[in-house]
Amino acid sequence: MSDLLLDTCAMLWLAQGIELAADARKAVAASNLNVSPITAWEIANLVRKKRVVLAMPTVKWFRQAMAAMEAAMPELTIDILAGSCELPGSPPNDPADRIIIATAREAGMVLMTRDKTILAYSHAGYVRALMC
Repeated sequence: MSDLLLDTCAMLWLAQGIELAADARKAVAASNLNVSPITAWEIANLVRKKRVVLAMPTVKWFRQAMAAMEAAMPELTIDILAGSCELPGSPPNDPADRIIIATAREAGMVLMTRDKTILAYSHAGYVRALMC
């Protein structure tokens, strides 16, 4: 398995110990984990909207979760940001999802997600993805 890029839901689930699908568990055990910086922004927004409750400030939680997962953070480059606006086919409309997809494509990573729109985009052949 190549390196994995965790979508926001995958990071939250891993950090909170929520059970993943069998293939996802195997991939996590056999891969280097990566999390885009945009995921911190998404989590902060979920906290702001009271859709996620954390026991500490978002930045502290995010850093602790990254350390516990031994996850790397790929750089958010202008190639990724511009590329997120130039994705082929019919990518998701959500800007954060587009940035995460562009990151996976740029770095050649497999994107772990439960997002149905991203998975459909993967089935169309535009990004490699694995359901968590």
